[in-house]
Amino acid sequence: MRGVLYVMAAVAVMTLAFWAYRENYAAQEAIARTESLQREIGDMRESRAMLRAEWAYLNRPDRLRELAELNFDRLGLLELEPDQFGRIGQVSYPSEEDFFPALSQPIDVVGQLPQDDAEDGQ
Repeated sequence: MRGVLYVMAAVAVMTLAFWAYRENYAAQEAIARTESLQREIGDMRESRAMLRAEWAYLNRPDRLRELAELNFDRLGLLELEPDQFGRIGQVSYPSEEDFFPALSQPIDVVGQLPQDDAEDGQ
């Protein structure tokens, strides 16, 4: 009887050791993946900061003004003036007929809709 208990205990210890070994390597792999993702996030943040700085540099008002002047013949860009905007009363809204057009060929429905069994019992 003692022999069987010793064998079962040894098998249990080996099983737990194997499980702990696998969990250890799985945890190390997860840590390595996390560190890799953290480095990638840092690189992307650095890249985003650089792109924002470049965007701000390229969108300087004086640079855009110079480009508009250089390309005026091709583009015809003008500065915005207050009289270029309309008033709310000048906006033409669509009529109700545009939203809900009249039915040209209505469909006739013949018969009754099926009732639920729950409604029949009540």
